Amino acid sequence: MLAKVFSAAVVGIDAIQVEVEVDVLLGLPTINIVGLADTAVQESKERVRSGISNSEYDFPMKRVVVNLAPADIKKEGPVFDLPIAIGIIAATGQIPHDKLSDYLFAGELSLTGEIRRINGSLLIATCAKYNEKKGIIIPEENALEASIIKGIDVLPVKNLNQVVGFLRDEITLEPLKTSVLISENGYHALDYSEVKGQGHAKRALEVAAAGGHNILMIGPPGSGKTMLASRLPSILPPLTLDESIEVTKVYSVAGMLEPGKSLITIRPFREPHHTISHAGLIGGGSHPRPGEVSLAHNGVLFLDEFPEFSNSVLQVLRQPLEEGRVTISRASGSITYPARFMLVASMNPCICGFLGDKTKHCICSPYKIQQYRGRISGPLLDRIDIQIEVPRLTKEELVKSPEGEKSSAIRERIRMARQIQYKRLKDMGSKSAITNAQMKAREVKKCCILTDSATSLLESTIDKLGLSGRAYERVLKVARTIADLSQQEVIGIEHVAEAIQYRSMDRQYF
Repeated sequence: MLAKVFSAAVVGIDAIQVEVEVDVLLGLPTINIVGLADTAVQESKERVRSGISNSEYDFPMKRVVVNLAPADIKKEGPVFDLPIAIGIIAATGQIPHDKLSDYLFAGELSLTGEIRRINGSLLIATCAKYNEKKGIIIPEENALEASIIKGIDVLPVKNLNQVVGFLRDEITLEPLKTSVLISENGYHALDYSEVKGQGHAKRALEVAAAGGHNILMIGPPGSGKTMLASRLPSILPPLTLDESIEVTKVYSVAGMLEPGKSLITIRPFREPHHTISHAGLIGGGSHPRPGEVSLAHNGVLFLDEFPEFSNSVLQVLRQPLEEGRVTISRASGSITYPARFMLVASMNPCICGFLGDKTKHCICSPYKIQQYRGRISGPLLDRIDIQIEVPRLTKEELVKSPEGEKSSAIRERIRMARQIQYKRLKDMGSKSAITNAQMKAREVKKCCILTDSATSLLESTIDKLGLSGRAYERVLKVARTIADLSQQEVIGIEHVAEAIQYRSMDRQYF
């Protein structure tokens, strides 16, 4: 007898429906799994055999053939344990077939028949809805995550007996109901009011957050670069529901979603060490997984000690910075992960860290200074919109500086500026850009209308700084954001002048 059960295979941050066909034939008692299954799927034979037997169901002493279709998509992980077990039980006539086509099944099976959590349940639930299934039967630990997707029944189960009892109409499984609520209150432990001085740096970070611009901070040790960067999420507007679901999908695939948490509602802040490999940063491996750039999607990627990262690691940043996604190619195919993030980098002005410092003397030779700064290539620097100096605080600022402006007030200005950008770009028919930093050349041309004096200043700046075409476009984008913060439709000379001041590396170092 042939049985067909439906499951799903995770590919990137999407899931594709998989038909698990099970046929029980005359022959030696073996299980053969075909359909481009990896080692973890092949090992499910023993888990399924023991799980069925220890749940007190009959395991056929015949030849069992399991086909995972479509056969050209690689199947990975233990997600297919449960559908294979249900397929074998159905193929041997121990349960009826009438409910099998209504649900997607996914779960790892223990030797005792318990059903364990899996990665990617949110994606599998999305796949079930897309394929118009009535619901999804998944491990109890994954149910809260999958319940984000509305329009399908999410049925949590603990063991194989519960699934079989439900399919036999012996028990009722209650769908998990949950309400998704995103709140911006109470999740930012850090606040900009705690940062003393650094008014120029705070303003630059406000502009960067308002337009989604990448930013590089240059300053001596102890000037507050890390303190400023770590508080950036506190001024970013809260995630929308769609953004939150995108981020949750990435963390679900990576297996990094916290137990009991259904939705990530805080913008990610990732801070990898400078010893990270390019695979750790971008993603990859024999079984590709999201890297730090994808884990920072819709959030912040902070690279401290920027020049200390290896050259190969820094160069692979260029694609995600430009395109907002990263593609990992393997012999079996390509996987694309989202990677739209704000890059926040920090560095010392030289190896010893005290070039230009008023308190300590720099001991680096001009050659060593140039060699240190040369670790950041020109093409990568072009992709960083804002470059600012963060000087050492004076003793007056350290001791007598009053409490600064709270993050909530800054966040409100940023929220209003982003609303202006979103409406403008939506009215233009943009399908991908939602902030100024994401605008393409055509959108920059339409959105960045300058006064005559602003145009003259920008033309003279191109000659003096030798700006590349990309750097020129990024100055325009930053000026557009500054004008939006002032709620000005036309970019004036004061907006362009401020944007030019944020090109510190162009003015002094290169």
